[in-house]
Amino acid sequence: MNDNTSQKLGTLVSEGGPVNVYIWDMDETLILLRSLLNGTYAESFKGSKDVKRGLEIGKMWEDHILKICDDFFFYEQVEECNEPFLDSLRQYDDGKDLSGYDFKQDDFTTPTDDLNKRRLAYRHRAVAHKYEKGLRPLIDNETMSALDELYNVTDEYTDGWFSSGKARAFLEQCSCVKEESVDGTSAIDQSSQDIHILVTSGALIPSLVKCLLFRLDTFLRHENVYSSIDVGKLQCFKWIKERFNHPKFRFCAIGDGWEECAAAQAMQWPFVKIDLQPDSTHRFPGLTPKTVSYYFAVVYGNSDADTSKD
Repeated sequence: MNDNTSQKLGTLVSEGGPVNVYIWDMDETLILLRSLLNGTYAESFKGSKDVKRGLEIGKMWEDHILKICDDFFFYEQVEECNEPFLDSLRQYDDGKDLSGYDFKQDDFTTPTDDLNKRRLAYRHRAVAHKYEKGLRPLIDNETMSALDELYNVTDEYTDGWFSSGKARAFLEQCSCVKEESVDGTSAIDQSSQDIHILVTSGALIPSLVKCLLFRLDTFLRHENVYSSIDVGKLQCFKWIKERFNHPKFRFCAIGDGWEECAAAQAMQWPFVKIDLQPDSTHRFPGLTPKTVSYYFAVVYGNSDADTSKD
């Protein structure tokens, strides 16, 4: 854990009241992608959604994700070197200035020795730096416009799953985020007591790129993105519990799959299941911070500092 994170956690603990830690799944929870690519999202509407159109939208997202991974995030080099989080090899990083470092000529191979673990740690540090700066410095205006259009098309096709009416609204309400009209970015109210963490079964680098493309980087810092593909979600949940090991932290997992459900049960955390079915109450926009507060209450009891926000 870096010094800034430790300082922030110390501030949260000292300010009084519980701190709610939300552990999110990605696909079919915060975003829709897998269900677009395999047609299950459209099929759940029993004919009222164009399955072919959903497949086309999903393929366009997939192409953008892979291109940005390869062009800017070393994915061709590190695809076979997936780590559960970016700081996992921090002990091998000697802090070398990377401003003039040639990542194409350092003879990086699979990190089975300390030298290549250091080279991979350098790449992770560079990825974290790019992630925190956001997508705009990496791509040209034409590509940005195409991504904006695809985002809007997808949001329309999915009845606003990404927009302020649904998943993003939940994150904004929990994080007290308000849109800033001056530069088009969002700012998090530092008085917010909520922490958002992503634990996804996807590979780490593509998952970070998804956060950028689907505009989730406002809520999810790079150190709060975990890939469970090699270690399992339960192990990731245990690491998260160790990071926030204080009685004031309360945990709630949110996702659509059995693995996060089983991991939450093992940790004795509340679990909120997201369901793609159009008439389900366990989907956006049916899920609200007030609804989730009831899950917290069942496990942790009622609190003077209610988790719900109007």
